[in-house]
Amino acid sequence: MTQPATDPAPLVPDEFTPEKFEVVPARTFEDLRVGEVFRAPSRTLTDAHAAAFQTVSADNHPVHYDAEWARRHGHSAPVVHGLQVLAFTAPGATLFPHFIGEVFISFLELSCTFLAEVHSGDTLYPALTITELQPQGDNGVVVTAATIHNQRGELVLSGQHKYLLRRQ
Repeated sequence: MTQPATDPAPLVPDEFTPEKFEVVPARTFEDLRVGEVFRAPSRTLTDAHAAAFQTVSADNHPVHYDAEWARRHGHSAPVVHGLQVLAFTAPGATLFPHFIGEVFISFLELSCTFLAEVHSGDTLYPALTITELQPQGDNGVVVTAATIHNQRGELVLSGQHKYLLRRQ
């Protein structure tokens, strides 16, 4: 005699708590690998972005907002602030902080070289690539190459970030 089919138990979602809400499963220092790339979404810069950054930074050099001044001094258009371009490499602009979750301690240092001008209308493609993992006792340092390319494939910024993470 055959048994009657039984319905599987209904799926009940876990009880929601903000503390358990993750964008991606968090990883540890030991889970990271040299060569991993964390990209940020591409962004097309506008005059509004440049004006907002100028207001916040209080940098009033005419190369950033005066098209005629910029042309007289050899630029094709006003130049986006270098620090604004650098800000696109912020780890929070990528999924990196979500991947490292609660093991993040601090952003230790950064350096960069500006390789080409960026203008309003340029689209930027930022990425962080893990280049070194340096265990240091209970902690570890993650070193990343920070790069930004433009819509023409030109590397406009190259740099390095270092982060301190707690180890297991």
